[in-house]
Amino acid sequence: MTLTCGVFPVFIFTFVHLTTGDYPFRNVSLPWDTRVDNLVSLLTLEELQSQMAFGGHGPAVSPAPPIPRLGVGPYSWNTECMRGDINAGPATSFPQALGLAASFSPDLLERVARATGLEVRAKYNNYTKHGLYGDHRGLSCFSPVINIMRDPRWGRNQETYGEDPILSGILATSYVHGLQGNDTRYILTNAGCKHFDVHGGPENIPVSRFAFNAQVSDRDWQTTFLPAFKACVNAGTYSLMCSYNSINGVPACANKKLLTDILRDDWGFTGYVVSDEGALEHMITDHHYVADNITAAAEAIDAGCNLEVSRNNVQGVFTYIVQGVESGQIPEDKVRERAKPLFYTRMRLGEFDPPSMNPYTDLDLSIIQSPDHQALALEAAMKSFVLLKNRNSFLPLKKSVFNRVSIVGPLSNNITSLYGDHYPTINETLTVSPLQGLSPLGDLVVSIDGCSDARCVHYDPSKIKTVVDGADIVFVCLGTDNQIESEGHDRTDIELPGQQLQLLQDAVAFSNGAPVVLLLFNAGPLNITWADESPAVVAILECFYPAQATGTALYRVLTNYDGVSSPAARLPATWPLLASQIPDMVNYSMAGRTYRYLEGQTLYPFGYGLSYTTFTYSDLKTPPTVNPGQDLLLQVTVNNTGLYSADEVTQVYITWVNYPVPTLNLQLVAVSRTALTSGQAVTLNLMVPSQFLAVYTDSGWETLPGTIRIYVGGQQPGQQRSVGSNVLSADVIIA
Repeated sequence: MTLTCGVFPVFIFTFVHLTTGDYPFRNVSLPWDTRVDNLVSLLTLEELQSQMAFGGHGPAVSPAPPIPRLGVGPYSWNTECMRGDINAGPATSFPQALGLAASFSPDLLERVARATGLEVRAKYNNYTKHGLYGDHRGLSCFSPVINIMRDPRWGRNQETYGEDPILSGILATSYVHGLQGNDTRYILTNAGCKHFDVHGGPENIPVSRFAFNAQVSDRDWQTTFLPAFKACVNAGTYSLMCSYNSINGVPACANKKLLTDILRDDWGFTGYVVSDEGALEHMITDHHYVADNITAAAEAIDAGCNLEVSRNNVQGVFTYIVQGVESGQIPEDKVRERAKPLFYTRMRLGEFDPPSMNPYTDLDLSIIQSPDHQALALEAAMKSFVLLKNRNSFLPLKKSVFNRVSIVGPLSNNITSLYGDHYPTINETLTVSPLQGLSPLGDLVVSIDGCSDARCVHYDPSKIKTVVDGADIVFVCLGTDNQIESEGHDRTDIELPGQQLQLLQDAVAFSNGAPVVLLLFNAGPLNITWADESPAVVAILECFYPAQATGTALYRVLTNYDGVSSPAARLPATWPLLASQIPDMVNYSMAGRTYRYLEGQTLYPFGYGLSYTTFTYSDLKTPPTVNPGQDLLLQVTVNNTGLYSADEVTQVYITWVNYPVPTLNLQLVAVSRTALTSGQAVTLNLMVPSQFLAVYTDSGWETLPGTIRIYVGGQQPGQQRSVGSNVLSADVIIA
């Protein structure tokens, strides 16, 4: 029986559970591995095939079917939990991932992930109670996305945590912990970090992601593309998703060096690897790596892939497992080993234990969009805004109400464009647009989009003039949307789309000297040099994709609501000054990319963001020496020396002084976001893990004797565009 729910039908299954104790796999007193071994030993080869082949996407390939003779129910693997429960009905929608990363707050990401996991579990409880299964109705999350933002034009930058592998790893660790919960026996949901590996564009420009071969040096692979995933594994993720691309000629999902040598042998990963949607099929049709399905299945299973997500195709690659075993190309014992992590995960989710043992089985739909989760969505949006410009301290607004407020631009009242890609179902009654949120600022509020959408192909300047003429203040809402940057859609450049720059210039020209505030809704950097240099544009706020709480968050931050709403976020990626600074999309050398390798000026550097107040750092204390394998402990005092209470994001960087091997220009190694009232000083104790002090040599990662220089402050050391605070430094000798 099926019911239609959203795009795909939802399958309703009825089956009979055997009582606890009928088989060892149901005996809760036995070790997990013993139970898993027993269950897998009871499955036929055909049953194993169906469990490994039906990971989604679509009703023909999801859920994995039940095994009635053992009382095993169906299971849906394809669930998205990037910043809310996606494509599964009502859910709290938090800011898109890049905005969350801008908060530089591991605590915030863990709380967002926990709220997401609670809602996913609550809906799973309701679905299974009614026998409903299908895509986006399980507990196994294809999240977080921790690819490095290596090219500003990549369409999926918004899903990442920015350009720095260590920051990405720190935030991924928090997100994994949040999704998986803190119960000692059961996990709330299971995380699945993606896309593994050497993935970060192109989507479609200049070539298709389905056929792309990323050619990467071992040094760049180890120092840029692997560290965040290793952090994810160390955090305890149950899953990784292998990516579409090949790596030096070998598709990621058939790459034994990646999925076995590195992931399992070096890192000790014991979870499951799931293919990206259709990735196994692309090995044949696009990469031309193998000629047929049986060989593709054999290569993927041998490399370390456990589960296939295919494109609603009953003839997916893993549906040929049985034929592969019968032909001798796939060892049956290898198939059984690959199935074990799938059932281990389901056991740890509580599927085979009495519901009364699991603290998460009582969660119900009342938690969806609960007041606490709505408040968290608002907090997250406020903490994600980066203040890029604030001429003569124009913000916070000095008046609570203006006579006439103008709000213009294609993103001023377009709700969908505020969410970015892969968003939870939009609840329009709970979504506040910039126009709605900022309307209390004016006795009279006038607004017009000026363009029909963010592409801004059709634009009428006369309408802008009508709206901004006579205004006391003008808000211009510009940026991108899913038609411009998203999965499957790269940008050709970093310019404001269409005639958006002209719209901004007209708003300035027609405003007759009224202050103009630019609000940006985008992911990848934009060329806003004109706005940065124009004295008429008094403030620029980078908002990313804040989702449901956008307008309310804007109002609070722009007005410093209740005296505690100063912006404090930092850019998680460099904004280049010139287009000529950006290497070719398909060039996977890190030379010239990200703050760690870039030479020359930037428009806005990584880690940059202004505040309404000022901070001063003092009393940096470091040990004179550290030994290899020893964490570096620091102490520093930060003082809010300005007029407003605010958060400060403390950033710790290191450089390696005169080392005999290639090293980075600079590396972020620790962050701390701290709330300080005006005049308050706090002493911070910071820790740099020992592995962050290592350098990559021809022999691998090594902690070599020498001198490292530590920088501590609210920004990178030596950056030309200062946030206004100082940066302290000290040398430490590695003995």
